[in-house]
Amino acid sequence: MTDKTWNILVLCTGNSARSIMAEALFNVLGEGRFHAFSAGSQPTGRVHPMAIENCHAIGYPAEHVRSKSWDEFAVPGAPEMDFVITVCDNAANEVCPVWPGHPATAHWGFADPAAVTGDAAEQRRAFGTVFAQIRRRVEVFASLPLATLDRLAIQHEMARIGETPVAERAPS
Repeated sequence: MTDKTWNILVLCTGNSARSIMAEALFNVLGEGRFHAFSAGSQPTGRVHPMAIENCHAIGYPAEHVRSKSWDEFAVPGAPEMDFVITVCDNAANEVCPVWPGHPATAHWGFADPAAVTGDAAEQRRAFGTVFAQIRRRVEVFASLPLATLDRLAIQHEMARIGETPVAERAPS
């Protein structure tokens, strides 16, 4: 089944930066193979402007993203997820809802660029670094022959990608 569109839910606590950027990257780099969503356990209700900048940089219409609760994806009628990925350590340690369809899950931890203090240039650098790190992992995931792998192999690959060290700085 090579024409399947895979649903991915990317989770973080606040759903304001990392999960939003990952949603955009999956949707753009997946070239129609993925329909990604993002949510948070305790959404801030606001998407960080620098996350939006990074989404726009790859052509993702970020004005449509919003900070929302993961509860929206655990109710009847919500899209059934194939994959759920946490991108912050807090969300990875929380008790998640039971997702319909029992998707494959993984934790891909990234530093929180929204926690960086300093001037706008330092903050922008932090967002660029994390965006590049997320992008590398999304590219590896997008290159997997998902249609030919069984659930256990996909779960293994997702975990392996999450364990791959991330570079400390964005490429120049």
